[in-house]
This record gives sequence, C-alpha cells and structure tokens, in this order.
Amino acid sequence: MTTTAVSSTGVGPLLRGWRERRRISQLELALRADSSARHISFVETGRSRPSEEMILRLAEHLDVPVRERNALLVAAGYAPRYAETPVDSLGALREGIERLLQGYEPYPAIVVDGSYTVVAANRGIAMLLDGLPEHLLTPPLNGMRITLHPEGLAPRIRNLREWRGHLLAQMERQMALARSQALREVYDEVAAYPLPEGSGDPDDREDPAPYPYFALPLRIEHDGRVLSFVSSISTFNTPLDVTVAELAIETFLPADPATVTYLRSLMP
Repeated sequence: MTTTAVSSTGVGPLLRGWRERRRISQLELALRADSSARHISFVETGRSRPSEEMILRLAEHLDVPVRERNALLVAAGYAPRYAETPVDSLGALREGIERLLQGYEPYPAIVVDGSYTVVAANRGIAMLLDGLPEHLLTPPLNGMRITLHPEGLAPRIRNLREWRGHLLAQMERQMALARSQALREVYDEVAAYPLPEGSGDPDDREDPAPYPYFALPLRIEHDGRVLSFVSSISTFNTPLDVTVAELAIETFLPADPATVTYLRSLMP
C-alpha cells in the first residue's frame, strides 16, 4: 500500500460508508482482514491508497455486492474486476436456468434481476398472469409491478395487505444492504400504488385458510379457485459476474393439497 492524496470522493469514503452500513468498527474490520485499525483509518481518510488486493479483501469482509466492488476499484484508480455479461450471453448457465424452470412445472417459478426485471419464467407463472392487461406484459416485465399494480395481480391476491407488506419489506432490506437507483425507482413506484377496492385487512376475509401455514402464503385467485403458495428465493454462490450475482430464482411451492391437485390437473 502506498501513501498518497486521495480525494474525498475516492475509495476511502466509499469503504467507510460500507463499514458503517454493516455496523463494523475499524478494529473489527482490521481483525477480519488481517490488517490494523490504523491501516483501515488511513485508507478511509484518504491518507493511503489501498492495493487492489486490499480493496477486494475489505469488500469481501464487508459483504459488498459484486457491482459495488467494481465501483470501489474504479474509485481507487483500478480497472473493474468483474464482468457484466448480458443474460442472453450466459450460455450453459442460461440454458441450465431454463431447464430448472421447466423441471419445476406445473408449479410457478421465475428468475429476476436486481431490480425485479423478469429474466425468465415458466408456464406456471404464465398461468397466473393470464388475463392481465397488455401494458403490464410488454417487455421488459417487472415482477413487483405485475404483482402490486392495481390492474395486475393485486386484485386477485386474497391476502394482499400481508403479501404487499412482505414484498415492500423485502425491497427495503435489499436497499439497506446495497445501493441501487434502479431498485429505488421500482420501490417508489410500487409503494405508491393504491390498494384495490375490497382489499381489507387479513382478519376481515370471508374465506379463512382451511390449512395451517408454516410461512406466509401467497393466496391468489385463478379461474374461480384460490391457490396458495409459499415462495423460496435462491441465488448463486460466490458469483464472479455482476449479472449472475444479481439473479434470483423464486419458486412457488403449493401450500395446500387443493393447489397441488389443481396444478397437476392443468399440466399432467
């Protein structure tokens, strides 16, 4: 590490911001990164320019998203380390994702990026979207917009207040962990949507769930039936590409026997 003058907009303030966001002291970070608190202080105040290796080591211990690791490197005068490959150029990985979604049928499954733009979806998702207005289904589709828009799935969701609260809280947690203007814009848009008429409190429903649930379900109307799902989100381990790091695969598991029977009858 060499000592130099680094501007207040350089890598030091960015690293300090990530450390404070993670609520880690300089000493704790130094111990994790096999460094010293004095060393970390010099980096954060701009008295020292960290090496590329040191930036990546600190970023790893601060759990900085891959996209932001590139930003740290650029701020310090280094080239970005991680590529951002277009989804359609992911080759075997993209093909594997498509096979995974197809293999999950007849249950719904979807892949979104860091701002919930839909990358891929299976026939189970297409079934739930049947009948939505064209302006919501025109690419690029956004999963949050489709779900919470008053003309989207929102009027069909029986426990909308609960599910909406869950989705907004999920986005808030993501924004607290990583800066993303695109995600902030999506959040501001969907959080401002009015609730459709008739979406009362969960306790006011006339059709209480007949089965016990072990996770918050998505209870949604389809073709005169109420289907129930619990969702699971998967991401890729130790990604080395910005695009891959931001992909999330969400699968919807039937939460009651009636939903299983109905979906299997659609896609035997």
